[in-house]
Amino acid sequence: MTKVLVATEKPFAKAAVDGIRKVVEEAGFQLVLLEKYTAQNDLLKAVADVDALIIRSDKATKEVIEAGKILKIIVRAGAGYDNVDLVAATEKGIVVMNTPGQNSNAVAELAIGMMLFMARGNFKGISGTELKGKKLGIHAYGNVGKIVAQIAKGFGMQVFAFDPFVAKEQIEKDGVKVLNTVEELYSTCNYVSLHIPANEKTKSTINFDLLSKMPKGGTLVNTARKEVICEDSLKSIFAARDDFKYITDIAPACHSELSALENRYYATPKKQGAETSEANINAGIAAAKQIVGFVKSGNKTFQVNK
Repeated sequence: MTKVLVATEKPFAKAAVDGIRKVVEEAGFQLVLLEKYTAQNDLLKAVADVDALIIRSDKATKEVIEAGKILKIIVRAGAGYDNVDLVAATEKGIVVMNTPGQNSNAVAELAIGMMLFMARGNFKGISGTELKGKKLGIHAYGNVGKIVAQIAKGFGMQVFAFDPFVAKEQIEKDGVKVLNTVEELYSTCNYVSLHIPANEKTKSTINFDLLSKMPKGGTLVNTARKEVICEDSLKSIFAARDDFKYITDIAPACHSELSALENRYYATPKKQGAETSEANINAGIAAAKQIVGFVKSGNKTFQVNK
């Protein structure tokens, strides 16, 4: 019998687990739960005899992958998958998938909420500004960026986007103006919402040169990954400009240095993007369905280690 392990240091909501169980058991598979584990060794033992693995922010390291003696598929319930060692998985012939789009609305709503938070002086009762009429730049027009644009237009913002991997016509049909370079995006927009993945081509690319192009009072909103920000550049831009603002749900290593910058910097205590009950349920059930599709019919639609 195919065994599916759900390994979550931070567990899914009960409704999500119930949904996963229903999908798995209706397929004739067995569900194994490892929740709130505190030691890596617990995961290594649990993965030893399972065919499939579902994780959230848990790390599927090379050691974990090697411990999965009969492991055939790993699904990261969420969009990002930098917590999976793709090289190790590929070497063992293990398919790795994510669940794109399932958390998108939750992340997009958080990004807009963060803009409001910064625009209104961190809700401290001081005079702030409005989003209406301001220029918003979407850096990467994927599932999340598209929804951010839709919500922002409802606030009356002017929305721009830069994404060389999405057809200009596709973006423009949403009423969003396409800019030709990333430099133009940052120099044009009062707010930039960051949605690029963390990989070897993007890490530390949000640097001083780029940030310094933002207009006075420019605000960078990061619900993507902290690795895409060059932290030395982040510290430098705060030192060079007393008007620059940054808000994120992934605290940088220099968080303690920046936390004294009142009303200019804010980081949530933990990553918040996908932390809604709806996203939790959607991503978990999608992961289970993708495993069933892969095992029963070889469906690899969302494979990320091709």
